[in-house]
Amino acid sequence: VTVTAASLLALIGVFDVIGTIFSGVLTDRIDPRKLLFFYYFLRGLSLFLLPSILFSTLHPSTLVFIIFYGLDWVATVPPTVLLCRQVLGPDKGAVIYGWVFAAHQIGGSIAALGAALLRVKFGDYATAFYITGLLCVVTSYFVLQMNWVKEDK
Repeated sequence: VTVTAASLLALIGVFDVIGTIFSGVLTDRIDPRKLLFFYYFLRGLSLFLLPSILFSTLHPSTLVFIIFYGLDWVATVPPTVLLCRQVLGPDKGAVIYGWVFAAHQIGGSIAALGAALLRVKFGDYATAFYITGLLCVVTSYFVLQMNWVKEDK
């Protein structure tokens, strides 16, 4: 079981690299708000499905989730960096992205604690996955509401 879990985590990492590079290429060609909408919306849907595809042994559906989630894991970074730069300018954008990243880490810590508390209360992580999925879907809507002026290249 340990080797399988470690192998699946490594597989997520491989697809993470592919997804991030591909997202960077797409960010040069597509409105980053649309990319973030797509990433967050699909991430939310995949998190809603996750509790139903988790098994004690490896199933094809789990492998599909691993590949998809790997592709999506850090794909949000290139469009987020571009939005920070476009909305706030090249000087402030980099600093603000640093604060966005720091806030993301703090939020992740709080979410991990919340997920642990939900697991203790309900016996599994399903509720945490559903809440996180809902937050991703809601976020996908708000991303499209952002003002953005495309920079001339």
